[in-house]
Amino acid sequence: MSGSGPTASGSTSSWTPSARQVERLAYRRAQARRSVLIAVVSTVVILGGLVAGVVSSPGWERTRDTFFNWGVARDSFGDVLRGFWINVEVFTVSAVCMLTFGLLLALARTLKGPVFTPLRIVATVYVDVFRGLPLILVLLLVGFGVPGLRLQGVTNNPTVLGGLALVLTYSAYCSEVFRAGIESVHPSQRAAARSLGLSSSATMRFVVLPQAVRNVVPPLLNDIVALTKDSGLISILGAAIDSVRAAQIATAETYNFTPYVVAGVLFLALTIPLTRFTDAYSKRRGFLPMGGHL
Repeated sequence: MSGSGPTASGSTSSWTPSARQVERLAYRRAQARRSVLIAVVSTVVILGGLVAGVVSSPGWERTRDTFFNWGVARDSFGDVLRGFWINVEVFTVSAVCMLTFGLLLALARTLKGPVFTPLRIVATVYVDVFRGLPLILVLLLVGFGVPGLRLQGVTNNPTVLGGLALVLTYSAYCSEVFRAGIESVHPSQRAAARSLGLSSSATMRFVVLPQAVRNVVPPLLNDIVALTKDSGLISILGAAIDSVRAAQIATAETYNFTPYVVAGVLFLALTIPLTRFTDAYSKRRGFLPMGGHL
């Protein structure tokens, strides 16, 4: 017998695609190459047109010297980079505090029973207030209001107060994300856990929260990316020499805005990888279709 059965040597004959299958594969490869070529050409044409339009504008020479001066960038880079590490420290500590406090707020808002009504009301009012206030107002109120109280044992460090304002604002947004994740867990999960003898707190800890957190990781990562950018707003408190403040000082000394561009590039170097990681994680978890973006 001939075909795909075992040969005299005991091996199995390899499968060979039909002529029609070979033709289909070749067509698909040709279409893929054509799509890549079109994408590259269109991108080059559009970007080239934009660059040409900007470079050929009447004020390009002055704009280049004012915003993209290599000498000023080189001289101010060290100070801006040292200030940027302050932003990184504020962002890191604030992110941990934001997630922790936001989870506590979400748990407070999901407590059942009349005895917890005051706690639910306080948590709800807190979330409504800090979600409704602009971050810059919270920074001003905390950064200048807390020192004005002259409380014993309370720090007047503008960096700490700026981080506190970030935590107060972003924990309100974060709590709503956690609450949505908790409420997305099907009630049958709670019922099954209680039928096995778990208490309400154990059910929340071992059954509900693991599923809720896994469901809301992408929006939480988006909040962290936003927090990264807004950490630069602590510069409005004056004494905190972060990257934006350092750029402002360098700009005042040189009458050139290039230090702001340097600070922007440093923030991009941090936020773009975080954004791409969020996008990739969302695709892997199935939160976005292939090719989608947050």
